[in-house]
Amino acid sequence: MAANDEATRKVQAFSAAARRFPHAELSIRRLMGRSEDFFELCEDLAEAERALANVAETTAALCEERRREWQEVIDHLVNDIAEAIGGGEGRGPHTTE
Repeated sequence: MAANDEATRKVQAFSAAARRFPHAELSIRRLMGRSEDFFELCEDLAEAERALANVAETTAALCEERRREWQEVIDHLVNDIAEAIGGGEGRGPHTTE
């Protein structure tokens, strides 16, 4: 299993570098084979690209989740305030008037 993970890491690292430098695929392969430092640079590039790709998805999902949570809190507070001042059930969800 470890050999498979290592092979996957090498493919991902090569692919990341080759996407940026398609004209240098042979040089990239040679350098990756000879230099652990170069391999690590390519691997870091692959990891950074994955992280960047996930930022937008994670951030948007997290923002939407947080928005819903806060809206629920607001809705409960509006109802609690309405009851406290004798107004019954309040204005319902998502009203701002």
